[in-house]
Amino acid sequence: MSGFNSSAPDLPAAAEPLGLTVHAAPRLPALDEPARRTRLGRLKMLLVLLVCAAPVIGSYLAYYLVRPPARSNYATLIEPTRTLPALPARTLDGSAADVRALRGQWLLVVVGPADCGGDCERRLYLQRQLREMLGRDRDRLDKVWFVTDDGEVPAALRTALGADPALQVLRVPADALAAWLAPAPGQALEDHLYVVDPMGEWMMRAPVKADPARLKRDLERLLRASASWDRAGR
Repeated sequence: MSGFNSSAPDLPAAAEPLGLTVHAAPRLPALDEPARRTRLGRLKMLLVLLVCAAPVIGSYLAYYLVRPPARSNYATLIEPTRTLPALPARTLDGSAADVRALRGQWLLVVVGPADCGGDCERRLYLQRQLREMLGRDRDRLDKVWFVTDDGEVPAALRTALGADPALQVLRVPADALAAWLAPAPGQALEDHLYVVDPMGEWMMRAPVKADPARLKRDLERLLRASASWDRAGR
């Protein structure tokens, strides 16, 4: 009888341990230097523009939004403001005038016919007094009288107005002005004083027969809020 082989059958050789190979992640190509400089330049330009615009934006936010609740405007704020259009303007001697040249200064505007009766003369006087009451800031505000017809300005009034270089007199048809300025309900266009900012935006309308002291306070607040970006002269 053949003998019994008690030895265990041959087992397959142990499998080789798997080798782990770490592959480095592919390196991203270097940023293109000219493109990087272009992006950096644009970012710097945007920052400069924001810095330049910040005082203008900030002053309007301060005046319109960050006012103490107890403080109220005497004059009516125009919201949204209305941009000065290309009005058909002429000087008193008939020469064509460009109203865009009025931009760059705060404007206090009177509207009225050439004969300028008692109420009109009072508004012109108030206009002059308000500017003088601003003291050292008066050179930041110009006075404008828009004459709404082709009539002759009285000689005495013309002489008085000619002695005041801060007043500019232009003829503009009433219907053209009415596309820009507007009176309060129930009032006429010539019943008010109008305030225009240095960018040519009509932004405030004084009440009829305005109180000089209260209107002066409104003007002072406007000039104070814009002091960081507005200077006298165009």
